[in-house]
Amino acid sequence: MSLTVSVEGIWKSYGGHDVLRGVNYSFNPERIYALMGPNGSGKTTLLRVLSLLETADRGEVIYTDGTTAPLEHNIALRRRITLLLSSTGLFNASVMKNASYGLSIRGIRGDEARERAFGALSLVGLGEMERQNALTLSSGEAQRLAMARAIAHEPEVLFLDEPTASVDIENTQAIEGVILGMKGTRSIILSTHNEAQARRLADVVLYLRDGLIMEG
Repeated sequence: MSLTVSVEGIWKSYGGHDVLRGVNYSFNPERIYALMGPNGSGKTTLLRVLSLLETADRGEVIYTDGTTAPLEHNIALRRRITLLLSSTGLFNASVMKNASYGLSIRGIRGDEARERAFGALSLVGLGEMERQNALTLSSGEAQRLAMARAIAHEPEVLFLDEPTASVDIENTQAIEGVILGMKGTRSIILSTHNEAQARRLADVVLYLRDGLIMEG
């Protein structure tokens, strides 16, 4: 069964300021959602809460996969989801080693890891650069490598925080192509400031305003 995520009454504050104020929403599986809102509206915070990297002050994040009860927020669940931040650090190692890092920490090594990492690199157009040092890549290529690392282990829910921020047109088109190519295979929830991009990519466009979600 597909992994489904929803939030009920999520509140999150920093320094006495309420960023999220009782967010309720259920994300349908295998759809693409674009989350929009001005800087400081809580987009990144919501993605971090949804991906279990941060705990809400109040409310619940609920994952289900067709069983009768919500899934426990354990390491097994965390390995089924991934958050790609807008600025993701790369290691001083080859493109291949960077792409396969997420697989190695999940216990996937050897030929299987190489095959899956190379498949992800090919998907983002970096297959021929597998031996190149990742730190020599352009900023756009680095973001495509970060995308490859995020999808190599085939997450069932993929969160993308402004995946094309500070990326040129050519690399933006490549990243958007990868996202569209995954449509219908997993749930994708991305944040963006670009409404045209949101409309190009998403089945549903959401807006964060005053700490609450509204459909556009």
